[in-house]
Amino acid sequence: MAKVDNDMEEYLSRHTSPMADTLMELTRFTYLSTCNPRMISGPIQGKFLQLLCNISRPNRILEVGTFTGYTSICMALGSPPHTVIDTIEVNDELEETIQTYTSMAGVDSKIRLHLGDACQIIPTLDYTYDFAYIDGDKREYPEYYKLVLPKVNSGGLIIADNVLWGGKVVDASENDEHTKALRAFNTMVQNDMGVENVLLPLRDGIMLIYKL
Repeated sequence: MAKVDNDMEEYLSRHTSPMADTLMELTRFTYLSTCNPRMISGPIQGKFLQLLCNISRPNRILEVGTFTGYTSICMALGSPPHTVIDTIEVNDELEETIQTYTSMAGVDSKIRLHLGDACQIIPTLDYTYDFAYIDGDKREYPEYYKLVLPKVNSGGLIIADNVLWGGKVVDASENDEHTKALRAFNTMVQNDMGVENVLLPLRDGIMLIYKL
């Protein structure tokens, strides 16, 4: 199966618009310098987010979980020049990497980096958003949703990553804290009458949410 998956991923990449050179450099740096490089979104998911921003033209974006800045750059490249991205990262050791590569990509003026716990920072942000991307601590997804949803304008989008969690969400024998929280999040979204949503099997699962 690994061979098939790799072949399919390569095929998908060959039939997706190429990523910017800065993102290729950032990917290489992330794999050389971080403990969990697979946390980086990658070209297909990154391009998906970029195109969503191309389409929705958000004025302000909220991102939970910056990591090394890959998705921040993708969303910035896809959004209008005036767009502001508030991105939150708990690991302050990544600050220099984020600032270096957002500057290299020419989008640093769009990005406001907040370091710390997203559950504490989100309530302090006195803005509303047209677009939100959730990719932080999986155990906090239900709480992220409760905090982010009121800040998203009607007609806005919320994207949540890793909602399939390697298929564990459909395996009844899997009951670790991450899996349980993601199941709770998926159920919470599905039962929310104030949104429309679709769960896409893109990479590790993306929940696309439209706020009514």
